[in-house]
Amino acid sequence: MNLIAAVDKNWAIGRNNKLLVSIPDDMKFFREMTTGKVVVMGRKTLESFPNKKPLKNRVNIVLTGDREYSKEGAVIVHDLDELHEELKKYPSEDIYVIGGESIYRQLVDECDTAHITKINYAYDADAYFPNLDEKPEWRITADSEEQTYFDLEYFFLKYEK
Repeated sequence: MNLIAAVDKNWAIGRNNKLLVSIPDDMKFFREMTTGKVVVMGRKTLESFPNKKPLKNRVNIVLTGDREYSKEGAVIVHDLDELHEELKKYPSEDIYVIGGESIYRQLVDECDTAHITKINYAYDADAYFPNLDEKPEWRITADSEEQTYFDLEYFFLKYEK
C-alpha cells in the first residue's frame, strides 16, 4: 500500500481542512499516480475537494465513524476492519492513502511506499503527516532535482520500508 502527500519542512499537511499550498506540478504528480487506482481517505479530506465530490477515475474509499454518512461515487467504511475487508478486492500496489492526518496515522505502518512532495518552507498548520525521517524502517529510495514554484523550493521523494 502507498501513502501520498505534500508536506512542509515540519511534515505539516494542512490547516483548517485545506492544503497548505497548491503546486501545479504536485497536483499533476498526484493525478498521474492515483488515476485508475484506489484512494483511501477520511471524510474531512473528501469534503475538502471541489464540490465535496469523490475524485474522478478512481475508486474512492472513505473511512468515517459516522454511520449515517453517504456520498454518491464513494465506498464508505466505518472502521479499520471494514476498510481491510474492502481493500482485499484490490492489489496492494494500487492503493493510495491520501489523508488526512488521522488516516495517515492509522495506516502508515501498513504501507510500504510513500510518495512525498517535500516543500522547503514551514507553514502555520494544524494537521501533520507522520515524520518518516524519524522512523528507522523508512528510507528515501528516490529523489528529484530541486523543483521551484515561484519562490518555493520542493522535491519529489520516494520513501520505502
